[in-house]
Amino acid sequence: MKLMRSIGILAALLPLGALAATCGGHGTRESLFVSTQWLADHLKDKNLVVLAIGDEKDYQQAHIPGSVWIDYHQTHDMKAANGLSVEMLPLPDLAKYLAQNGVSSDSRIILYYLTDWFSPTGRVYMTLDAAGLGAQTSMLDGSFPTWKAENRAVSTEVPKVKPGKLELCAQNDVVADLDYVKTHLHAQGVRIVDARDPKVYSGEMERSGIMAGHIEGAANVYYNNLLDDKGKLKPVGELQKMFTDAGIKPGDRVVTYCFIGQQASALYAVSRYLGYDTRLYDGSMDEWTKHPELPVVNPAKNKK
Repeated sequence: MKLMRSIGILAALLPLGALAATCGGHGTRESLFVSTQWLADHLKDKNLVVLAIGDEKDYQQAHIPGSVWIDYHQTHDMKAANGLSVEMLPLPDLAKYLAQNGVSSDSRIILYYLTDWFSPTGRVYMTLDAAGLGAQTSMLDGSFPTWKAENRAVSTEVPKVKPGKLELCAQNDVVADLDYVKTHLHAQGVRIVDARDPKVYSGEMERSGIMAGHIEGAANVYYNNLLDDKGKLKPVGELQKMFTDAGIKPGDRVVTYCFIGQQASALYAVSRYLGYDTRLYDGSMDEWTKHPELPVVNPAKNKK
């Protein structure tokens, strides 16, 4: 079977409730990203929930009709007790917030960003995936910039939200912890992948408070290269080549990381889209570099 290059074709053919039968499971190439045309055709579907991610002021100026703005800072613990940034909320807290914004257990959820929030939107997708909603959640390919460029209807009206009834179920195959990464650095069939800018990965560019360089043995697939110049997902063949060129083999388990687990979430979503068994190392370099005994490679420093 040839790889599908069109986003959301099969998703448009599926009954809307088919992706929300039970809690758990993950999205597929056919469901993980949907096109603007798909969304336009389904905007009035009964159990559709469209969530806007980005600055609230941007949402107030214009948004997809019927969509609900969610506060990114309410979907995560921005500074957790363990000192790490953008960590998973306890499931009861996450369920309460999502339900307040209209999400129910049988909702078909579409995520889109208002401006350039690709990686935060990927983070929300990963969080919903970890909470058991991944199979019924999609990201809008091209998001609001593409929607507007196609002259589709926009609105300034804030919809009245009917609270949902939501039960979440934690998935044990989404988030990888420190111990997992430590014990799988060079494991056959596991590929640790850095989602950051190649200059950061190499140590050429530093970020304050986080050691330059990358986790020993990690490959590099820059999350920002996953989109074309119009902000749409690149064709499957191009995305696959990026993974292959990074040394990722068919059947490998991919473990993504970045600074704090946000950029890596966008890479997580695309890795799932390509069919890889994928995990997110949520602590990322924020946690790894708090342990000076752990191996970090810094090619730029070695050149000095």
